[in-house]
Amino acid sequence: MTLHAPSIGVAVITHNSKHHLLNCLPPLLQSPLKPRVLVVNSSSADGTVEMAKQLGAEVLVIPRHEFNHGTTRELARRYLQTDIIGMLTPDAYFVDEMAFGKLIDPLLKNKAEVAYARQIPHTGADFFEAFAREFNYPNQSHLRSLKDISQYGVYTFFCSNSCAAYSSKALDIIGGFSPVLLGEDTVAVAKLLRNGCSIAYVADALVKHSHRYSLIQEFRRNFDIGLARKQYGELLQAPKGDTQRGLDYLQTMFKRLLEDAPFKIPYGFAHIVVKWLGYRLGKSSSQTPLWFKKLISSQDFYWSSKNN
Repeated sequence: MTLHAPSIGVAVITHNSKHHLLNCLPPLLQSPLKPRVLVVNSSSADGTVEMAKQLGAEVLVIPRHEFNHGTTRELARRYLQTDIIGMLTPDAYFVDEMAFGKLIDPLLKNKAEVAYARQIPHTGADFFEAFAREFNYPNQSHLRSLKDISQYGVYTFFCSNSCAAYSSKALDIIGGFSPVLLGEDTVAVAKLLRNGCSIAYVADALVKHSHRYSLIQEFRRNFDIGLARKQYGELLQAPKGDTQRGLDYLQTMFKRLLEDAPFKIPYGFAHIVVKWLGYRLGKSSSQTPLWFKKLISSQDFYWSSKNN
């Protein structure tokens, strides 16, 4: 008896991303697994849609004001209707056409319901871009479930939809991706793990992905993270919470700076301070007026979205 091979899809969430597509899409389109590749575009005007079609991807266009990190990914999942659904941002480049197969291998083997790739920095990334990847993405693969929460703390729920894959059946159980300001991946993983699922970190599924944020951008992004964490605080409760994770990040970063780039320590202090201030302000701003949140937030589209 031949078992039904699971259908596989990938949703690439884009806005004004034409310049990324030549690096992002070919490793997916050339994968031996031949996944359906769907580019979801929130009304770009830079030729993203035309380039995606030219390369051979399916395309779904939505109005910019309807974009939401969770709702848009759920729309893509329901559009594709595949057994396994990959999530990718266009600035994440698989290192080769085999990497996507490595990412979803734990799902194909029923070892986990979620898997995420190891992110390495783009060529030319500075210390702070590269360190964030080093801290969050170790070089050893592992599986996590809720029983590991005493070991991993809040990191138990860590995942990144810059490059991840899910069992669609498992997502159905939790109602799919929730509409969120930020962190739809973390919320989904927390719900899945609390429903008895497991997550796989796949260190040999390599994807290049990093960001160079200014201090103001770091402040705004961490404001959003604080707001989101306040909303989902109970769901993300763990013995070692965000504060401990932040302290571990700080200690490890300054140790690396002392060893490799002591001249960057002053900027390191500024980097940590603005992230902490943004996060604390966000956590304390859930009841502030809408105009204030819109003023500080990095997500211009969220506050006018029907999902807000």
